[in-house]
Amino acid sequence: MKNERQRAVLDIISSNYVDTQEELMRLLKRAGYNVTQATVSRDIKELHLIKAQGHDGRSRYVHRRPNSPMNNYRTIFKSSVISVNYAMNDVVVKCYSGTASAAAAAIDAMDISEIIGTVSGDDTILVIAASEKDAAKLTELFRSFLDK
Repeated sequence: MKNERQRAVLDIISSNYVDTQEELMRLLKRAGYNVTQATVSRDIKELHLIKAQGHDGRSRYVHRRPNSPMNNYRTIFKSSVISVNYAMNDVVVKCYSGTASAAAAAIDAMDISEIIGTVSGDDTILVIAASEKDAAKLTELFRSFLDK
């Protein structure tokens, strides 16, 4: 039942703009799955769903496979990020409203050795690097993602 329901979740998010757990729960119920919010929340976590901005600017759940090629993370990053700057060992990534957590998840998934940690808000990510040199290197890397 769980595997079948989770396949239904992936089908639903691939064919609908689902931006809240409540919307996903409603669509699952319509598909015949009697689920609670806690079940939907667990499915989101287990399936590695994240919110990303679509081409129309709206946020929605998407499937982020843990072993995806780095290009998928770059796509999420590029569709979310407006600008990248650094000061000392801190890199500040400005994002479209509501997309910083998806972009931060993409950054974390890239597993870049120069990054000590990330903190995201609604439209800003703080990336902490080990040194100013590493922050400069990260800024160049992130800007290259925006150019491609």
